[in-house]
Amino acid sequence: MATALLSGMTRLESRNMGLIILGHALTHWYPATFYMLLPLIGSEMGLSYSQIGFIMTCQYAAGAISNVPGGMLVDVWGKKGQLMALSLFWVGFPYLLMGFTTEYWMLLLCVMLVGIGNNLWHPTAIPLLGRMFPERKGFVLSLHGMGGNVGDALAPLVVGVLLTTLSWREIVLLNVVPGAAMSVLLLFFLGALTFAPKAKASPSDADHSKNQPATNQPAIVNGGGQSMTSYMEGLRTLMRTRGLFMLTLSSSFRSMTQGTLLTFLPLYLAKDMKYDIFWVGVILAILQLAGFIAAPIAGHLSDTMGRKTILVSCFGVSGVVLLLMTFAGATPLFVFLIAVLGFFLYAARPIMQAWMLEATPKNMGGTAIGLMFGMQSGAQAIAPVLGGIVADQYGLLSAFYLLAATIILANIMVIWIPSSDTVEAKK
Repeated sequence: MATALLSGMTRLESRNMGLIILGHALTHWYPATFYMLLPLIGSEMGLSYSQIGFIMTCQYAAGAISNVPGGMLVDVWGKKGQLMALSLFWVGFPYLLMGFTTEYWMLLLCVMLVGIGNNLWHPTAIPLLGRMFPERKGFVLSLHGMGGNVGDALAPLVVGVLLTTLSWREIVLLNVVPGAAMSVLLLFFLGALTFAPKAKASPSDADHSKNQPATNQPAIVNGGGQSMTSYMEGLRTLMRTRGLFMLTLSSSFRSMTQGTLLTFLPLYLAKDMKYDIFWVGVILAILQLAGFIAAPIAGHLSDTMGRKTILVSCFGVSGVVLLLMTFAGATPLFVFLIAVLGFFLYAARPIMQAWMLEATPKNMGGTAIGLMFGMQSGAQAIAPVLGGIVADQYGLLSAFYLLAATIILANIMVIWIPSSDTVEAKK
């Protein structure tokens, strides 16, 4: 299926898309590494579940504050390759600083810097891919999402192995290398990359175009961006977009589910199910592998069947699975349900992004995605500390009831989006 859908893509297009996907993998590699190290950091510093949850709250809060200004910067400046390189470096460097932290407040400062850098990536990369492949947004954004799944899946496995010989401080020091290297590659190959709409073909060009591959690509130019006057006009149009608020709110509840799950699932596996750190990494990799498999399937189906239909199905199954996990408890069935959850929970992510791009003006894609991820980060900032309070009072498994509630709310928001705002299946 993937080969057929990617047919007609030039070598340059393939390279650019591959670099963006690989960069996205690294933006997820770093947080996935940190999730694995959190139990060790918490034990060394003597932190409670609430304090551990507050670490992630600070990271998400910083991302929430920086996302909307970051999206504005993307739309006004337009130098997307440079911004992606900056984002990736900004994600990796604070982990280097983290290796030298000895105080809780210093750790919080580092994760806030990570939150700022990590959330500059999506308002840049997602609209860029949408412009590159306008007819295949769902599928191409699912490939971008698969890059994130690869980073999320490989990091726990690699860190689980490294922790058998290295300390968590040594790992975060080494971890800065791949991000710095990838930043250089992005800057070299995509540093001047922006896109301008193609001019309409004249009748005299018709015969010539028959012999050329159809890519639906805009032209690559050295320039881009827009004036503040043009931007403010686009912003007013964006704020009047129907269904924008409900879609953004739904994505926020879904992110609450994901953020809380990734914070407390490793803790539950390590403390309640007594898995050693290597097997915790394996199980988290299974969660991400399931999302990796699901992403292109769901993305393609959303391009053909409609975004709303696929989202409602994904969210509905995710809610049922989370409730089943609370009944399964510390049993092998719990591990199996983690894989099922990963398949449906992660499949929804690129679909929502594609839907958001289709609902907004083309010159406002960075701001729209920044708004979406800003609200997601704000919701994620609240969820881990709430989960920590619930876990401190009633036990870790009780936090999964909170997860089920948030994904059910996400589904309700999608259902309430007027049918006229949905993406109809292509005929």
